[in-house]
Order: sequence, then structure tokens, then C-alpha cells
Amino acid sequence: MKKLAASLILATLFTAAHAEPKHPAWSRGSNVYEVNTRQFSKEGTLNAVAASLPRLRQMGVDIVWLMPIHPIGQKNRKGTLGSYYAVADYTAVNPEFGTVDDMRKLVRQAHALGMHVILDWVGNHTAWDHPWVQQHPDWYKKNDKGEIYAVTLKNDAGGADEWTDVVGLDYDNKDLWKGMTEAMAFWVKDVGVDGFRADAASLVPTAFWDQARAQLDKIKPV
Repeated sequence: MKKLAASLILATLFTAAHAEPKHPAWSRGSNVYEVNTRQFSKEGTLNAVAASLPRLRQMGVDIVWLMPIHPIGQKNRKGTLGSYYAVADYTAVNPEFGTVDDMRKLVRQAHALGMHVILDWVGNHTAWDHPWVQQHPDWYKKNDKGEIYAVTLKNDAGGADEWTDVVGLDYDNKDLWKGMTEAMAFWVKDVGVDGFRADAASLVPTAFWDQARAQLDKIKPV
């Protein structure tokens, strides 16, 4: 169990140069428990996580942080299971873990126990076979040949590391902002999650997080 402040909530991803958003009261001084759904139980499902919520509550857990629960890309997949961070659909659940309805039930059960649920959100990149690659290729970064390419980051040695199973999103395109915010809103409005932990948050413009937070707060404080 991890004793973390609200730093895992989306609100705290913003720098000191920005106005401090109002944090939900439930996020302050809370015990946060990170769940890797596949490894959490023998079943490796959301239903198994839900069944353990009373035990987690007795342990003093206030917030359940679920690592990415989305379908994992098949193209250029790493290993046989793939990485949770190669998201193939932002508004679906990995069938290995269950269904969106299973997720709704988990959230309802957590709320009934006085707990909150946040999702790990991968906003910097998607799997190669995410529908957006075909539907909105202009939402992705391209090389000099106009080709979508694997995420490449500079490493400490001055070289480059490739995340070969994912492709980078281009936040210069404001249509992407709308699409990404709508995907996040689905989980807050339709499923009931309470917030997000943003993966690789510094690689996404702070201005995007600012506007996303403002839109999500219209649904409920996150």
C-alpha cells in the first residue's frame, strides 16, 4: 500500500506556474493502492479486484489506482502479453480483465465502501493498431517522409530509445485534444471513475491537461 498525496490525481500534474486547481477533499492525505489487474489475483479480472475491495478497505485503502485496463495493441506487441501502456482503445476494457460493465460494478462497490477509483491514463501515445491511426492519422507525429513512427525519446547517454510498440500523438492538432478529452470524460461520466493518474504526463502539453481538467470538472470534481 502506498501513502501518497493527491499527486497521483490529474489535478496535481500542473506546474507551479499555473493556478493551483481545487483538489477534491477525498484526494488529500489518502492511502492509494496501485492495482495491476492481471497480477492482483489468480483470476486476473476486474471482478476479482472488486471482490477484494472490502479487504483493501480494512487495510486502510482510500483510493484504488488501476493500472491501464484497456485492450492492448497486437501490432508490434512486446512479448506475448504486450504492455498495458500500448492502448488499442481508450473507451474499452481488455477482454482478459472483463467488460466495461464489470468496471462500472467495481466503481459502484468502491463508492459504497467509501473508496474512490482512479485510472492510469496513457495520453502521450497509442498502440499502432488503435482506431485513430486509420481514422485520424493527422493526430499522430510523423517523420520527414510523412510516416507515423514509433515513439523515440532521448536517453541519458545522448542516444535514442524507441518504444517500438507505440506511436506518438501530436498535440499540435487541437482536434486531438477534443478526442482525448471525450475519451477521458467517458470514464468519469459513464463509468463513474473519480480521476486519473497520467502516464508520461510531462510529454503532453500542460495546456492540454488544464483544459481537460476544466472539462472533466464540469462532470464532477476529479
